[in-house]
Amino acid sequence: MAQSDLLLKVDGLSVSYGHVQALRGASLEVRTGEIVVLIGANGAGKTSLLETVLGINRPDAGSIEFKGRPIAGMAADRVVRSGISLVPEGRGVFAAMSVLDNLLLGAHHNLAKASANLRRVFEWFPVLGERKNQVARTLSGGERQMLAIGRALMAAPSLIMVDEPSIGLAPIVVNTIFEIIVRLNREGYTILLSEQNAYKSLKCAHRGYVLETGAVAMHGTAAELLGDPGVREAYLGA
Repeated sequence: MAQSDLLLKVDGLSVSYGHVQALRGASLEVRTGEIVVLIGANGAGKTSLLETVLGINRPDAGSIEFKGRPIAGMAADRVVRSGISLVPEGRGVFAAMSVLDNLLLGAHHNLAKASANLRRVFEWFPVLGERKNQVARTLSGGERQMLAIGRALMAAPSLIMVDEPSIGLAPIVVNTIFEIIVRLNREGYTILLSEQNAYKSLKCAHRGYVLETGAVAMHGTAAELLGDPGVREAYLGA
């Protein structure tokens, strides 16, 4: 792809929480139209990287560029306005609020297009339309994940970051969630995915990065990582 297709560039990113260093000079690139996956054990730094891109964490060092513009240290609401949405780990919905109100929260900076985006979310996820007046706590785990993804779509982002979407879900529901991610990508959404289920995520991704103790240990096409003996032993149980 041409350099103009470069959507997100993270270069030499370091982040710490007190005396604990979460990221150590991590670098990655995401190009328009890709699914890029971060794989690694729990605590490898995947969530820290996504949250730092979004502006929740302030980096100690390194740079983040989105659409060619620096965003490192920018406030999270400005990052969202620039075109990045995060689907947080654990679904991250407001349990006491209705499905509809959860979705409308995702459009708080894009109210002019809220109605059109809401119709599209209900087309994607008919169950959310059927249950729009229910409180979110009454949804199943899979439905909450759909709600979290739908809320991210309400912002009409250029980049959707999805953090550990399969965690705590039954295998059949995990299959559905990954099918949704692939469908979104085919519809034109660029996706940066953090996931412990290395096999499932690499099967749907174009490229991947392996994070170990906050640093990028390896990167390549999804096929290259699936075929790498070290990746297979560490993350694929083979």
